[in-house]
This record gives sequence, structure tokens and C-alpha cells, in this order.
Amino acid sequence: MSDQPVAILVPGRIHPRVLERLKEDFEIVAVPMGPPTDIDPGIRDRIRGVAISGVLDNGWIDRLPNLEIVSNFGVGYDGVDTAKALQHDIIVTHTPDVLNDEVADTTIALLLNTLREYPRAENYLREGRWKSEGPYPLTPLSLRGRHVGILGLGRIGIEIARRLEPFKVRIGYHTRTRRDGLPYTYYPSLKAMAEEVDTLISIVPGTAATHKIFTSEIFAALGPNGVFINVGRGTSVDEEALAEALRSRTIAAAGLDVFYDEPNVPQALLDLPNVSLLPHVASASVPTRNAMADLVVDNLIGWFREKKVITPVPETPVKA
Repeated sequence: MSDQPVAILVPGRIHPRVLERLKEDFEIVAVPMGPPTDIDPGIRDRIRGVAISGVLDNGWIDRLPNLEIVSNFGVGYDGVDTAKALQHDIIVTHTPDVLNDEVADTTIALLLNTLREYPRAENYLREGRWKSEGPYPLTPLSLRGRHVGILGLGRIGIEIARRLEPFKVRIGYHTRTRRDGLPYTYYPSLKAMAEEVDTLISIVPGTAATHKIFTSEIFAALGPNGVFINVGRGTSVDEEALAEALRSRTIAAAGLDVFYDEPNVPQALLDLPNVSLLPHVASASVPTRNAMADLVVDNLIGWFREKKVITPVPETPVKA
């Protein structure tokens, strides 16, 4: 890098480890999340990179004439307009792989919590009800003998499937393109899969194509023994339709780690006994978040030192 450090724009909050590492090699320009704010032209023209955790307002892409790279904290990068970035020859990176295991582990835990009601059973014990009322009621649902369908069989989806195998459940999947060499049943559509399985796990990103694809029709197809688990993006779910499906017992239960308008969780979901809710914690461990933070910074360092990045998104104009 040159004697004068490259300036990196950081809109809003980001993992503190990102900031700690950035300051070793870059000048940090911290701004509020949202539309562009006034920046001294001399500083603005030296901003060549962005480190973002959340939504990057498109105005920044227009406002920064020398922007070369946007390094996104998270495997999902729907907060960055990759099409607009491509128009400006701007590299976009994200943080896949380092969180695969953590998210897959959380998915299995959420599935078990939803089926066997472990959080409610623990509260039952803590409240002294085991002693005063007797054993916790038998759970009507079990993982035993289930047929699981996974929507989105990418890196994380594969890890979820591998973790499910020892539970002796049947496993199927739907993706845009059939995957060769896998021992799992392929379904040509989400609805076709919902009609055949009794457990749906969603791990799809938030895109226009996945917006509110989980509708009342899908839940009806899943059926009264059906369980829905979402660790992908909350925007893929029609939450009103889900709440009604749970309330009417169109499906049996749901487990959610993500929501349409985080951190706002619909009261209709909070009030239901047959839904297990987590506050978007699938990758939220210190080791995993540190690894994600390192990858954000390593992508920036790699680009400005060698014009190479480690984990570009598929839409970006360079390869890893």
C-alpha cells in the first residue's frame, strides 16, 4: 500500500474486530447507516473500499468516485446492490464457509427445540412446575421417522443434510439446479417438495426470487404434521400466512431464527405456543464472528495489496 493509507468507509455498526484490524492498514471513515452524509471532498476521493454489515445505500456507490470494493460481513449480501456495483466495476465480497458449521449446528438445535419443546421444558423445570405439577407433558412431535426437505442446498444446506443423516430421517431438497452425486431426493419445485415431506428447512438468501415464497399454499401442502424451520432470510416468508397456519394447525409447528423486519417479531408469532423463536443467532459465537470479521478485512487487504480477493460473490467481476 502507499504511504498514505487507503480510506475505508464503514456505515453504521460492524463487528469491533473489523475496526481493530482495519486501523492497522487503513484510515476508517465512520458514517451513520443510511443515505450518504456530507464528507470532506479530500477524504471522499480517498475512499476506495467499504466494510459493511447491513444495507449499503446505493447513494454511496454514486457518491464515491474511486470506490473499488465492498467487503460485506455475512454470507448473505442482499444488503448490497450487486448489479449496481457491477455497473461501476466494484468488487463485492462476503464471508461464506467460516460460518457453515455454526449455522448447520443451530439448524439442528432449532429443529429439535421445535419438535421436542426443550426450551419450554427447561422453563417448566426452572419455574418449579416439575415438582408441583409432575413430569413435563409428552411432546406430540418427534424427529423420529421424519421426511425432511431442504430448500437451498448450497454450502450450508449440505452441512445441514450431513448432520441429519445420523438421525435416520429421509432427506430431499430443491434448488434451481439439480446437484449430481448426492444421496438425497431431488424435487422440481418447492410446492412439490412440500407435498411430499413433513419438515421443511429453508436456507435460501434474500432475493427478489425468494421474496415471500413460503405462502399459505406451501403451508397447506406441508400439512398438519408439518414443521417449518427457517435459518435463511425472513423475507422469504409471508409471516401473516405462517402465523395463521400455526394458529389454525394447518401445520404443526415452526422454528425461526430470522424474521421479515428484524428485530421486529410479529406479536402473532410471539403469542403462539407452537413456534420456537431465536434472535438471529445461527452464527453468533465468538469464534465464528471473529472469523467472519477477519475475512472482511482480509478481502480488503488482499485487494489493495495484490488485486486479489478471497471470497468474491458470484456476480462480481473477479474470481477468487
